[in-house]
Amino acid sequence: MKKILHIISSPRSGASFSIKLGNAIIEKIQTAYPGSTVKEKNLVTEVFPHLEEAHLTSFFTPAENRTPENLIAIQHSDQAIAEIMNADIIVIGAALYNFGIHSSLKAWIDHIARAGITFRYGENGPEGLVKGKKVYIAMASGGIYTEGAMQAYDFVAPYLKTVLSFLGMTDISVFRAEGTAIPGIQDLALEKAINSVAFPEEERSLA
Repeated sequence: MKKILHIISSPRSGASFSIKLGNAIIEKIQTAYPGSTVKEKNLVTEVFPHLEEAHLTSFFTPAENRTPENLIAIQHSDQAIAEIMNADIIVIGAALYNFGIHSSLKAWIDHIARAGITFRYGENGPEGLVKGKKVYIAMASGGIYTEGAMQAYDFVAPYLKTVLSFLGMTDISVFRAEGTAIPGIQDLALEKAINSVAFPEEERSLA
């Protein structure tokens, strides 16, 4: 049994390909690990805040010195980090918007990236502190970004893999529903993406 955290960042609700792909990934995980639980974190409907001065002040104020205002400002960050730490598997829905991630997902990342909590600097450089997690990225894009001229414009998968690895989450798999706006491709884009979702033998053997 696994504890799954599903991060949703698309504002398109039921029409979202990243949400549909994320749900399909979770269904396959639950088949591999019967009895697994799912916690959904919708960054759009929960209105996750972008960083402001109050948040940054609370991050760098020692816990014993935090004021009531600091405690209010740090709530979203503390909760988000606790949810990550509690999860075994994290599924992140990430649609490509203007070549990057949706601002709600960037806000969430800004709140979970905290020095001394999710990463630290030591004598050998930075060390991620969020370890032992499996991450699946459910990416959706109207165009094709895995190959061809547009490949260099994909700042979603490279960015997420870089920042999550920096925090210690190095076991990352990316599944893509791409070409969702291209005639002749769009009708089968989601089906093709779902069919591509497969787990290594060593993972399935743990079920």
